[in-house]
Amino acid sequence: MNPVNYLYLAALLFAIGASGVLIRRNVIVLFMCIELMLNACNLALVTFSRMHGNLDGQIVAFFVMVVAAAEVVVGLAIIVSLFRSRHSASVDDASLMKL
Repeated sequence: MNPVNYLYLAALLFAIGASGVLIRRNVIVLFMCIELMLNACNLALVTFSRMHGNLDGQIVAFFVMVVAAAEVVVGLAIIVSLFRSRHSASVDDASLMKL
């Protein structure tokens, strides 16, 4: 498969994730859209790495995956805390950080 097709796929995934972040109001959906954008960046990094024949992009993609995993742990804890206190998963209800 041509590597340019992977870049098109990464751009499509990033566009879907960005539109989800801009349109949706549910915190869980926003979280999934951010993960989709991070995975699109990983796909682009690995594709560029393969195109140029070095491992730099793959190493950076690995670090992005580690940071995304840490983000999921912290983010889900915040979302669960907000849901328990406000009984809603809407971004509009979470605009005030004071509980």
